[in-house]
Amino acid sequence: MNEQKTRRVWAEIDLAAAERNFLKIKGLLREGCTKPACVVKADGYGHGAVRLMKLYQKLGADFFCVSNIPEALELRQGGCTGDILILSRFEPELADTLAENNIIGAAVSLESAREISRCANRPVRVHIKLDTGMNRVGLDTRDPEKCAAQAAEIASLPNIAAEGVFTHFAAADSTEPDDIAFTDEQKRRFLAVCDAAEKLGVTFIHRHFLNSAGTVFHYDSRSTLARMGILLYGLKPDYDLELPFAPEPVMSLRTVVSQVRAVRAGDSVSYGRTWRPDTDRVIATVPCGYADGYFRTLSGKCEALIHGKRVPGVGRICMDQMMFDITGVPGVHEGDRVTLIGRDGAEVITADDLAHSCGTIGYEIVCAVSKRVPRIEING
Repeated sequence: MNEQKTRRVWAEIDLAAAERNFLKIKGLLREGCTKPACVVKADGYGHGAVRLMKLYQKLGADFFCVSNIPEALELRQGGCTGDILILSRFEPELADTLAENNIIGAAVSLESAREISRCANRPVRVHIKLDTGMNRVGLDTRDPEKCAAQAAEIASLPNIAAEGVFTHFAAADSTEPDDIAFTDEQKRRFLAVCDAAEKLGVTFIHRHFLNSAGTVFHYDSRSTLARMGILLYGLKPDYDLELPFAPEPVMSLRTVVSQVRAVRAGDSVSYGRTWRPDTDRVIATVPCGYADGYFRTLSGKCEALIHGKRVPGVGRICMDQMMFDITGVPGVHEGDRVTLIGRDGAEVITADDLAHSCGTIGYEIVCAVSKRVPRIEING
């Protein structure tokens, strides 16, 4: 059955592109030193966490990262047999839930670790989070010896199995000299704590600090895991960043033309009457809007692809609809496919392009595609 006639708007998830991205990033890792950890939080950045976990697991991945307990349980119940790490704080009262499902939690402070220990009735696997300059969560590393002593105390707590230690880079995607120096300092502080902890007799199975940008630009085999995130989904950590390989966007966002109408010079289009053409135009309405995750801030800044040609968005984006000027594209009819993100012929619009237009990042664009938009697997 024709997809355009059965769906008002849908997202295509290209599993072949996801596989190629995984293999390209994995190829950057030194065999035997660092292994991939696939970040599939936020429902796989909007692409479908279980769907992609199954793909990456088939390709040999056995370590996955999520944000919270429900995400971790979804993976485990979806057939994940590998390790699952919750990157953020979890409620200590749910420690036994982690243990029962063989999920690894993050210990973000000495106080929270003590609570986890108090609440747990069986050993809970944890990775200790270190704050090396992000100033978000984690043990303070400005005094490596003091931090190592706290890590050692966490490792000694009853029912705490401290298997790893990790940190997060704040600016690994920047080529500015000051940011490069900052990333190097983050790495230095992290490794200083690890060295100090070893002197206290504490060793970890995993010590990890590489994210997507870190893996590409600051690779260091002393990080036992490379937390592969945004690059898996074919987007850049930074829009202007030049990469050693071309990531392939995994998500395309499609819709259809719901109506074609003539607009006379001086007529207004959509809420607020913000767009009025100087000449007669032809407008196509499509049934997609900000309730589907297509940002209203893209009003007047976006384009779509119809019949392989770029057409500009006009007027304000509505909750469920938006309009495009198709004057230069003859033969457009109701039901014709419209590409909001993705390729049509020689033209392509990426989530990074949309993000650049409205002052955000590609991560937010794909994560925002709402649950009411069905995901359709292609090339699987």
